[in-house]
Amino acid sequence: MVPKIKIFAICGSPIKGGNTETFLKESLKVCDQVEGVEYEWDTVAGKEIKDCNQCNWCITKAYEGKYCAIEDDMQPWFPKIADADAIILATPVYISRLSGYMANVLDRMRAFMFGNFRGTLKNKVGAALAVSWLRTGGIETALLSIYEGFLCDELLPVSVHHSGAFYGAGAFSSIGGTSKFDPKDKLQVLKDEWGLKQGRDIVLRVIEVARIVKAGKEALVKNGIDPHLLSISKEARVLEARKNLALSEAQYKLEQEV
Repeated sequence: MVPKIKIFAICGSPIKGGNTETFLKESLKVCDQVEGVEYEWDTVAGKEIKDCNQCNWCITKAYEGKYCAIEDDMQPWFPKIADADAIILATPVYISRLSGYMANVLDRMRAFMFGNFRGTLKNKVGAALAVSWLRTGGIETALLSIYEGFLCDELLPVSVHHSGAFYGAGAFSSIGGTSKFDPKDKLQVLKDEWGLKQGRDIVLRVIEVARIVKAGKEALVKNGIDPHLLSISKEARVLEARKNLALSEAQYKLEQEV
């Protein structure tokens, strides 16, 4: 039986229907060609996503369904992030790094790093996409700024060697990344064939690794082995157990932490 994989993707561009959103949507199309993959995407465009204010409410007061004290449009995303097997973040390049909008999303994912839901993101698969105006305009550093966040959250960032997606997938929003543009065609990312290939390949790699992780966890649990050698919170174990019938709360010995 093929493991069922859930992917949640977020576009970090404030422009609806722009190059970053288009790149993400084109990349996700490969999910429809693979058995057992469910995916959903959303965008920061038109939404209010505030930055983390370090109030530390999430450390001691968070509960299932309420992971962060800040009331804004990030709230509906928390359960989707918690439930996903993989997270894909797409950003326009802002001064050689991720956008401020995307940074706010990553910062708010801190709710799953500490306290009541510590470890919720552990061993989820992560991938990054970035769109730059210039060929050497910061694609790699923007991608790395997302992967650095993933590593802090204990996600597993993926790469694809043969298409050059070493740190995620990148594409251009100007003609060939030269800063030339056609005012009649603002979606130049659709003409970046190599960038589109990187996007498709990185999503396939996400699915590949997420399947391996999920199947591996199931096999360990069936053999009476706790997948976690390092501790995670009891609440995080409950969320993980609920996602798969093979990972029952009894098998996870919720009253104990390793």
